[in-house]
Formats: sequence, C-alpha cells, structure tokens
Amino acid sequence: MGVTAATDFVVVTGADGFAGTALCAHLRAARRPFRGLVRRITPATAGRPEYLAVGDVARTEEIVLDRAFAGACAVVHLAGRAHVMRESADDPRAAYRAANVTASERVMRAALRAGVARFVYVSTIKVNGETTAPGRPFCGDDTPAPVDEYGRSKWEAERALTDLAAGHAIALTVLRPPLMYGPGVRGNFLELWRAVARGLPLPLGLIGNRRQLLYVGNLAHAIGALIDAPAPVPGTFVIADREAVSTPELARRMAGALGRRVLLLPVPSALLSAAATATGRGPVASRVIGSLEIDAAPLAARIGPLPFSLADGLAATAVWWRERRA
Repeated sequence: MGVTAATDFVVVTGADGFAGTALCAHLRAARRPFRGLVRRITPATAGRPEYLAVGDVARTEEIVLDRAFAGACAVVHLAGRAHVMRESADDPRAAYRAANVTASERVMRAALRAGVARFVYVSTIKVNGETTAPGRPFCGDDTPAPVDEYGRSKWEAERALTDLAAGHAIALTVLRPPLMYGPGVRGNFLELWRAVARGLPLPLGLIGNRRQLLYVGNLAHAIGALIDAPAPVPGTFVIADREAVSTPELARRMAGALGRRVLLLPVPSALLSAAATATGRGPVASRVIGSLEIDAAPLAARIGPLPFSLADGLAATAVWWRERRA
C-alpha cells in the first residue's frame, strides 16, 4: 500500500478537505509526522507519501484501516458529511448517519485496535443549537439541542465515540466549531465573500447581531496543541475566534481585507427574513440575522489562547482569493 513503517505519527481523516488541508499544512510546518487518509489520490495529494487512499471509511475493509492506523499515537477525525446547502440525497438522514456516525464508529474502533492514545473529533456547534440569546454564549456542557439532520448526526457520533472509548486507555477530545473560514472556504461564507468582492449592495445594514466564527488556522493550532499537550485533554469543548462581530461588520471587515468598499442597505431584519423564507432560504437568513456566541475560555485554559485574530484570518483568505483568481 505504500505506507511507511514510521511510528509516533498522527492519523488525519479527511486530510484533503477544507479543515484537513489546513491541519496537514500546520503539522508539516511543525515537522510533526502525520498520515493523511483520503478517499482517493488527487493532483493535490499525488506524489506525497504521507497521504494514503483508503476509500470511504464507512465501508472500507478493517484490514485497510488497521494498516493505516498501525503505529499511530493520535487520530484526528475530520472526515464526514458537512452541512449541505442544497440537499440532493434521497434520504438525507441516512446519508448523514452513514458518513458521520458509522464512519466515526469505525475510525474509533480502528484507533482502539491500534492502541492510539489520543483521539480528537471535530464536531459542530450545531450540536448546541443554531442561535444564542444575549449574554448566553454556547458552552461545552450545554444540553445539546440540534435542529437539523447534520447537527443530530454529529451529536449521535459524539455519543457513539464516547461509548466506544469508555473503559479504554484513549483520551477523547470533542471540538465543536462554528462556521469556519480561511483559504479554500466554501458554503455560505464563500457566498458572502463573493458578493463583497463583486461590490454588490447587501441588505444587511440593520442587522444588530453578534456572531463568532473560527479561522481554520486557529482550528489547526488547537488540534496541534491537543495532540502534543503534556497531558491528555479529554472532554467536550466549544471553540471559536475570540472576537464576535455583527453580520454587517463582518461584511465591512471582508471588504477591508479585499481593499474594497461595501454598500450595506438598511433593510429591516423582519423583511429580510420574510423574503428569504419565501425563496426557500429561511435557515440561511436565520443564521445571518441571529446571534451565535461561544464561551471558548475552558479550552483556552487548557491549551492557551488561539493565535490568530479575525483580521489575520480574513487577510489569509484574501491572499488565497487573489491567488485563486490570478
């Protein structure tokens, strides 16, 4: 299979995804040995011996996973089905469960067979819910309240991993990030970024919410700190950039990073929400209008503060954007 016999390395599932690409770059820069598991070798991973094609981990033969995990000291499980903006699956619940629950169970079982010491699972803040009330940020010990199939599947995966790890010498750390951004970003953030880059007028001027995001470089830093911490850091933690901003302020910050100006139209939030609902984009509007704040202090107390600011993350995204369009 072309796998080296190195030991004391980190296994990263979903290594060629958005978060996986950032994490592998972080590990490479830190000279931390890793093995990146991907479904198939692509031009981005070809010629790099640290990447290994294993197919769909929800269905791959156990012997394939056992060979990939042999000698690993830690596993970072990123692979899964992310939130889908325009659903096309005939049975979304089954699709989410296979990718996020069944696959996670198989990865944990392979880690246990290999005697892995630390396991980091990247879940989602959607396990906590969609919005927060003023002065009530989400915490890691909140009662879970997912509202969609994606959030429910990630919560089910968290429970399954916890049950499998119980009674074994493996430290399970669960991270629940909010919307992530950075080079290679997709989804709603990319839609807003494109609109700002094109100079389109945006009906966001009257939104007065507070939202926290997570720069993917901060996620990579946190995971690196967790797998190399002197002592394991088990538990469930929410994670986010330190700064909370309103949606219009985020658009202004994006424009600043791009060297542009943005026109924000003073459209009442109720009208914006009604228009979005009428066009089938009600859930998107609720995330744009609502607040989502996160108390990441417990994680910072264990691994230290995250190094990058919102300005840092937007600047890195702008560099990627310009290079992408060059």
